[in-house]
Amino acid sequence: MDKRLLFQLILLFVLTQAIGLFVAFNLISGISAGTIEQPGIITQNPDDIANALFLIAYILVGTGFFLFAIKFVKRPWLFKVLELFILFFTAGLLFEFALGEPWGILLAIILVASRIIFRKNIWLRNLGSIISSATVGALVGITLGVIPILVFITALSIYDYIAVFKTKHMVTLAKGIQGKNLGFTLAMPTPKHTFELGTGDLVIPLAFATSAMQNSLPLGFPNYFFIAIFILLGSIVGLILTLEYLSKRIGTALPALPLQTAIMIVIFAAAKLAGF
Repeated sequence: MDKRLLFQLILLFVLTQAIGLFVAFNLISGISAGTIEQPGIITQNPDDIANALFLIAYILVGTGFFLFAIKFVKRPWLFKVLELFILFFTAGLLFEFALGEPWGILLAIILVASRIIFRKNIWLRNLGSIISSATVGALVGITLGVIPILVFITALSIYDYIAVFKTKHMVTLAKGIQGKNLGFTLAMPTPKHTFELGTGDLVIPLAFATSAMQNSLPLGFPNYFFIAIFILLGSIVGLILTLEYLSKRIGTALPALPLQTAIMIVIFAAAKLAGF
């Protein structure tokens, strides 16, 4: 693999997960202290598997909407509006945790405005994608207990495989947003090719790590961080192996999530057996 590509992958991954764990820590601390209400999707019980099933259905419907918009609506601004809305919400939450009010909202507005003004800037786009992925990953992880998150990531991995190799609609979706500099992927330019990494490949590992961290709270600080770190290390290994394969076969579509998920689950099981 090109060293520049590997460096960018590790940098983007580490930044996203570090920010995401910061958000997750604040959410978990707030919930434990009673200052933040336990977020929920259908119910506020993280162990309710209905939350995972609803989230899977939501992703399927959302994908259908994107495919419909790409084929029939053909209005690129729709995707831009959606991206900016997500960025404003996630950046506002992150900056509020980091700096408090009213700085959170102010910085979120500045970031959204920058994306509008400098819409072709790849690195500003990557910054927005990192912030959105980090915050969404932490929020998803905090709403799902261990069993629901395992169901969620396993189902998504199967879906990812089918969507790329069988129905191929994920390839259609990727081509539909490619070249538009939208914050639903991260760009990793090299002298030969610009690789696109889907934000889901960063969100899902963080969600799993956050859920596992919340489940391991009885271990105390900093022990409950260890299982999260183990999971994230397994995820980056899966990503590196996937990009290593793709870097030698430019133009080939390959889902990263199935390999990531398999490695993360094995590491999670081993960590649990070891007492984490």
